[in-house]
Amino acid sequence: MQLLLASISWLPMVALCLPLMLAEAQSESFYKGKTLRFVVGSAPANFYDSWARLIARYWGKYIPGNPNVIVHNMPGAGSISATNFVYGVAKPDGLSVLLPNNSIYIEQLVGRSEARFDLRKFHWLGSASQDSIILYMRADTGLRTVADIVKAKQPPSCGGSGTTSSDYIIARILELTVGAKINSVSGYQGGSDADLAVEKGEIACRAHTLASHFGREPFNGWHKKGFDFHVLQSGRKRDPRAAEAQTVYEVMDEFKVAGAKRRVAQALLSGGEFGRPVLVTPGTPAERVKVLRDSFRNVLKDAELLTEAKRARMDVEYTAGEELETLVREVLNQPAEVVEQAKKILGS
Repeated sequence: MQLLLASISWLPMVALCLPLMLAEAQSESFYKGKTLRFVVGSAPANFYDSWARLIARYWGKYIPGNPNVIVHNMPGAGSISATNFVYGVAKPDGLSVLLPNNSIYIEQLVGRSEARFDLRKFHWLGSASQDSIILYMRADTGLRTVADIVKAKQPPSCGGSGTTSSDYIIARILELTVGAKINSVSGYQGGSDADLAVEKGEIACRAHTLASHFGREPFNGWHKKGFDFHVLQSGRKRDPRAAEAQTVYEVMDEFKVAGAKRRVAQALLSGGEFGRPVLVTPGTPAERVKVLRDSFRNVLKDAELLTEAKRARMDVEYTAGEELETLVREVLNQPAEVVEQAKKILGS
């Protein structure tokens, strides 16, 4: 009798675990022998591409069925092409994931006609890091502060991949809030191309993430030679790696910027909070979304991945997909006044 009662007492636990066991078995059956396509909205050798390839090398062993994971670069229009593809063309089967520019939400915020997606409908798996933006300038321009740019007789030219690239956003925010003029040169396939253009003297400046600026070439060599100067950073506190660079918020305080203009700046600079976001196609079955979220969280704890990331000076800082889904809803839920101002400064 006692044996019977003990057996019965396990039934509720079995009933709870059974659906999870079945879902895992189904996922293993589904992913076994398959290939997971990791679509990156930037060109090879870009820092986003480096993150995707780092994760792809280890991700498969954490997904039931151990699928192959391949990186597919789809640069164009600041990640719009890649995001449109995964949203509207890729099958919702859990075999296509996306790593877009972390400012891709701006395309939807301002209602770009080219942006044929709704980020709120994606399933967000998580982010591998968070990062602020830094604006660097060729040292021979003599421009050391935003106030210098405001007073410059000839506006400097900054380059990037499109209207949601960091340099374009920073340029337009500075123009809106403090009247600084920067000529934006768009159309570079990736950050490496824009950096090369700076080195050649085609443009004078670029904005990109702090993580991609420190600890790697060509920037290590630049810093030794005093080739570039760090003018501005987007975080609320100064990063010690660029302690000489003011934060956007310090600049807005200096120029006494308030009201809607300040809210626009905050909305357009939320990209750093998204970090390196990874999304999967809307409509993907819930059990596969869970498998991908769990495996993404676990791969970022992988000892070999962490060793490789440390060697490459890539700081791993995981953010859960559920947090990113909340963030994207908040960021896209802006007052009409802020949206209209954002459209104006981005030329929408």
